[in-house]
Amino acid sequence: MPVTLTSACLPHTPMDRPPAPPTPETLAYSLTLPADPRTPAIVRATLRTVLRAHGLADMTDAAVQVTSELAACACRFSTSPEVYVRLRYREDALRVVLYDAHPRHTHPRLAAACDARRRSTLRLPACVVRACGGDWGFGDAREPGGGTRTWAVLPRAGVRAYLAGGHTKE
Repeated sequence: MPVTLTSACLPHTPMDRPPAPPTPETLAYSLTLPADPRTPAIVRATLRTVLRAHGLADMTDAAVQVTSELAACACRFSTSPEVYVRLRYREDALRVVLYDAHPRHTHPRLAAACDARRRSTLRLPACVVRACGGDWGFGDAREPGGGTRTWAVLPRAGVRAYLAGGHTKE
């Protein structure tokens, strides 16, 4: 006797129902990009699109400024041909993390000089993050393979206040 399947008998997959529209809480993206001078432009375009899609367009100017600078720094310091970018929105804040392959120096003076150089490179995004009431930093990557993890947290309310004060990129 032949068996016929109806839609009620088939397993339901996420593709069977329309996707939920993006919300701030569903913002979670990871990108592996070349450690190349063009990468910050790719990061800026991606972030503008992602923030708009997730209803966070009000964060664009500050977030693009900070993330672009973090990407430029990661590309400048990376010892591999790639950098990794992670974007998340959690607890009313955009969290940006960049990983590059530059390892921590074992010699204390070299480590201090390298940290000072990286800190100097990140002066502008540090100012923007602080003005937004956020936090930033860099240190050893905890992932296998090591390298450096550079991150910034931009609270949405702080970004709004910062931008309302007339601080825009352009």
